[in-house]
Amino acid sequence: MSNTSTTNFLPLGFSDMRELQILHFVIFLLIYLATVMGNLLIIILITLNRQLHTPMYFFLMNLSIADIGNISINVPKAMSNSLMNTRLISYPECVSQVFFLIFFAVTDLVLLTVMAYDRYVAICNPLRYETVMNMRACIQMAASSWITGFFFAALDTGGTFSITFCSNVLNQFFCEIPQLLKLSCNDNYIAEVDVLVFVESVALGCFIFIIYSYVQIFTNVLRIPSVQGSKKALSTCLPHLIVVSLFICTGTFAYMCPTQKAPKHLVMMISVLYSMLPPMMNPVIYSMRNQESRSALSKLFGWKLCSKHQMTTIIL
Repeated sequence: MSNTSTTNFLPLGFSDMRELQILHFVIFLLIYLATVMGNLLIIILITLNRQLHTPMYFFLMNLSIADIGNISINVPKAMSNSLMNTRLISYPECVSQVFFLIFFAVTDLVLLTVMAYDRYVAICNPLRYETVMNMRACIQMAASSWITGFFFAALDTGGTFSITFCSNVLNQFFCEIPQLLKLSCNDNYIAEVDVLVFVESVALGCFIFIIYSYVQIFTNVLRIPSVQGSKKALSTCLPHLIVVSLFICTGTFAYMCPTQKAPKHLVMMISVLYSMLPPMMNPVIYSMRNQESRSALSKLFGWKLCSKHQMTTIIL
């Protein structure tokens, strides 16, 4: 992956005014810290609470790890550039951003697909659930998600940076393949476009599988005679369905909207929307919409409050 004609890339800057650059740094820092802390809290809750040692929460823990990695790709670099009043991204940094962006995005997508399969088995084949979704199978599915993400990341990154760039000005605040392909000197990127089409076909296959799973799930839920049983079944699916919808809608909106001639501020808004919103909202959705998560969260903070009260009593 050698491309000696380009040593640095110039992404979009959020502002030329120093005051606004500091403001962007503070806002991004708050979003980043909230996202990392929220996902870390989910990981800690699942690790410490034995009631959450189930396949659904095992996959959720993997999803939180991927979300932390996802938002750590471009946000810290954007904050650094705003703070240091620069727009440069070095060639190795650009390669790293492209690789890990695809790696965590594909891993997220495959994990969401596996989680849909988990809900499908739990509701449509409850008697076989423990047999099908045993710990060994869960570990294999999670490992397959990470391996798939690594495979596509290596494939796309190698193809992207094998082309020659005639410009280093990106219409984006971080490195991503569609914007990099627009900087190509000639039509040598056709092979990379073919790879992108293949990746999009795989993504479409995952979405179709998720939709099929939920059609089957809702069909079976409607057959449950008890209203309470139907609500309980839907409550376990609703957070995942919201997360999938958020992931699909933000990604589709970002890549379907033309950004070549779009105003700079619109490009920035779209970029922030699909790169930061899903990782930030996933912990909120699962903690607020799931009874087990809320119970584990209240127990954790209840124990801490109790401990502080005991310490205060001892001191007094």
